[in-house]
Amino acid sequence: MAIPVSAFGEFEGQRVDQAVLQSDAGVVVSLTNWGVNVRDWQVPVAGGMRSVVLGFDSFSPYPEHSPHLGSLAGRVANRIAGSRFELNGKTYDLVPNTGPNHLHGGPEGIGRKVWAMEPDSAANAVKFTLDSPDGAMGYPGNVHFEAVYTLEGKKLKLALSATTDAPTPISLVQHQYFNLGTSDHVLDHHVQLASGARTLLGEGLVPTGEIVPVAGTDYDFRAGKTLYGQDGKPVDYDLNYVLDHGRDLADPVAIVTAPDKDLTLKLWTDRPGLQLYNSVTTDVPVPGLGGKMYKKHAGLCLEDQMFPDAVHHAHFPNIICTPDKPYSHWCDIEIG
Repeated sequence: MAIPVSAFGEFEGQRVDQAVLQSDAGVVVSLTNWGVNVRDWQVPVAGGMRSVVLGFDSFSPYPEHSPHLGSLAGRVANRIAGSRFELNGKTYDLVPNTGPNHLHGGPEGIGRKVWAMEPDSAANAVKFTLDSPDGAMGYPGNVHFEAVYTLEGKKLKLALSATTDAPTPISLVQHQYFNLGTSDHVLDHHVQLASGARTLLGEGLVPTGEIVPVAGTDYDFRAGKTLYGQDGKPVDYDLNYVLDHGRDLADPVAIVTAPDKDLTLKLWTDRPGLQLYNSVTTDVPVPGLGGKMYKKHAGLCLEDQMFPDAVHHAHFPNIICTPDKPYSHWCDIEIG
């Protein structure tokens, strides 16, 4: 079956298109080529279909109001302290967009660009490509990005890659805001993570470089729990988990169950880290999908990633890519 593609909007003089993937399991995923955006993700439940991500019904709210809803963030996702790094003896100044720091590739990162989009009906997939020029947001190197999103049954498979003509840091994240339930918050979701440690945060939510155990704290999701703390009060989560070393990549690193237990999310990845974010600062002033308002704790992000601020910590996994060492990253997400 041909993948339907339609005009969805316009951004800086470029047409924004939407492609809709459907699977034999009844799952429907709507993608736009603005930032490789998962605009909507609908899953069948008893009585009908349920949207399981935060998004907008039209394009116009995205550029002004979207806190990276459903986007592919980069060149380097998460935070770089001081919006500056050194590479091969040269200092590169990036564009700051969260205080003095650089977040998700800056104010004009790849998640805010119009990509080329090519549907592949035979594979039930959409391929996105983007050429990011040398100097974009301060980064060195011309980079060619590719992202292939494939829908197989209940699983959306992400294959991300990039090539560069010069050494440069690259670290991408899928930035879906999930809400598997029917309420306006995700605090009652049951979350299990394959992680016994986290990167300790300092000022501006930037890692200090220290890795600390989660045992005995509200950050321990190994046995599974909701997003309430030991005192029964909501906990704000915006931190990087160190995924268990030596884990079997065939096992999911995150399992999330809806409060009504009608839906379960499983996420697999080859990345060493996972940012857990439960919409701590979300306050969208315009309606989202189906007229819903997105406030604090409206969604849950599970951003599989390299560690934040890796360019400043030599003991963190390396994010420098070169012409001989291209970027490659996969993530599978199943909801049903």
